[in-house]
Amino acid sequence: MATETGTAFGIVVRFALYVDLMLLFGVPAFAIYAVSGAVLDTRLALRRFVPVAATIGLALSVFGIAILAASMTGTALAAVDLSSIGMVITATAAGTAWMVRIAALLAAAVLTRLAPGHRVIWPATVVCGALALSSLAWLGHGVMDDGRTGSVHLIADIGHLLAAGIWIGALAGLMFLLRPSQQTDGDELRLSHRALTGFATVGTATVSVLVATGLVNSWLLVGPAHLWSLGRSLYGQLLLAKLALFAGMLGLAAINRFWLTPALAGTTDDGRTGLGALRWSLALEASLAIGVLGLVAWLGTLEPPMSAM
Repeated sequence: MATETGTAFGIVVRFALYVDLMLLFGVPAFAIYAVSGAVLDTRLALRRFVPVAATIGLALSVFGIAILAASMTGTALAAVDLSSIGMVITATAAGTAWMVRIAALLAAAVLTRLAPGHRVIWPATVVCGALALSSLAWLGHGVMDDGRTGSVHLIADIGHLLAAGIWIGALAGLMFLLRPSQQTDGDELRLSHRALTGFATVGTATVSVLVATGLVNSWLLVGPAHLWSLGRSLYGQLLLAKLALFAGMLGLAAINRFWLTPALAGTTDDGRTGLGALRWSLALEASLAIGVLGLVAWLGTLEPPMSAM
């Protein structure tokens, strides 16, 4: 019972880390490539958002390293001591990645307080967010492989995480810009349309990276020989559910790009009709994304088919 509770808590912490670090990386990145100028602070409130997200990431990382130490030493989470945690931090690749994450999160929090108006602050914050998010690859299955295969797997995992962060951050940024409390005058409509258009090209590249890295990971974790038997294991069932949710996200993204965004540009009323449809679509897409991240967090605790061979 204690092991099951610890596993469930580990899944929750892993899920929360995915969400938090993807937002920390993706929202400032969205503000840079899709919006501009004063919108960085006034509309997306980045000066308040980044320190909060970084602080949450630090707290979750502390829980995460304790959970990892409990798993590696075979003890209950409540029984983990500082020496076990220190051993994991100093003697494992996951511990090194954890230290990089902590440094990146501290830097992100401090940067927003040092010369916040300087033009390099937000690009530097994006770099910190990318480092923190990339460190999660060392908590995945990619660290199980050695040599060239291990390097390819880690690179694919990092690319997958960063691409997902771009998408999640854009969804959060767009939902914030299009929130119902915003006044829907001409300037707001033009800003919203510019942000949506700015994400269009980036979104296409993001999906391409997600698909390519996902295929690499599937080849290494599942393998062609196990494709037809995926539904027979819990890992396979969760993976199929994740792919179904991802397909739903792709469909909604296509609707947003090819129908709802052009319709917003050509609206003749105060924008409420077009914005309302976009808000519903983005909210549903974000809900599917949360489901995907929850399944990914769960999958990370299970043995993939290739490991069972």
